Amino acid sequence: MSFAWAALIIVAVGVVAVGAMLLVRRRAPDGSYFEDGDRAAGVFGVLATGFAVLLGFVVFLSFESYDTSRSGAQSEAQIVQEQFETAQLMPTSVRGAFSGQLVCYARTVVHQEWPRMESGKLTDGYNPWSVVMFRTLRTMEPRSPSEQAAYGKWLDQRTDRESARADRTHGAEGVIPTPLWIVLFLSAAAIGVFMLFFADSAERAAVQATMMGSVAIVITSTLLLLWFLDNPYRDGAGGLRPFAMERTLTRLTHDPGIASERFRIPCDSRGASRS
Repeated sequence: MSFAWAALIIVAVGVVAVGAMLLVRRRAPDGSYFEDGDRAAGVFGVLATGFAVLLGFVVFLSFESYDTSRSGAQSEAQIVQEQFETAQLMPTSVRGAFSGQLVCYARTVVHQEWPRMESGKLTDGYNPWSVVMFRTLRTMEPRSPSEQAAYGKWLDQRTDRESARADRTHGAEGVIPTPLWIVLFLSAAAIGVFMLFFADSAERAAVQATMMGSVAIVITSTLLLLWFLDNPYRDGAGGLRPFAMERTLTRLTHDPGIASERFRIPCDSRGASRS
């Protein structure tokens, strides 16, 4: 959702809320519908406080998930680059294969996995090139001390890469369950309806409109913020994009100076296998 759509939704909700308040105000008695304003304010305080506390916890949970996804994407890209370096210490028989397969892994993340995360269609499972690299790893037999050290390091990096990938894909699933969304919207609606009973025909229309519009704008903006944090993969400002993996991919394909020899890339530009 772009800023334009978000602003349109906020304005629309605000206009509807203000219109409802001014409509109810026409027949409202002097001093609002409540005979005891202090008691009504106390009840409203309970509603608003409960909603604010729940909202605070949910925002914290959503932001933590957003930050975990962002950090996971950056860590995964960094580990792929480090594995490329480790691959240069592997036996000659697998060195070029690992180099090309890592490029394909990065291309798959950028061009296949990321669009599926944006559409919410990424399913559980391994990156296909992760499986290919594991099969290649099983064929090697490290002999020299450097090859044995590289073998052990590769296994550690593989574990770290899969953990980072799990963090990245976690945000695509959303962390706010449907029942919690229902409670949040019901609470927001209850506050809006309760506000209508504060309509006062003796008070100026501008004051009543400002009071109702401010509450509507704040609640709507916060709910939209929650939706944004719960769906971090999208185009536009603030959305998570595969910039880190794209930088890694550029280094591996356009500046492979660290590679000890030329290597073949067994996939097309989108990461699909050529065979």
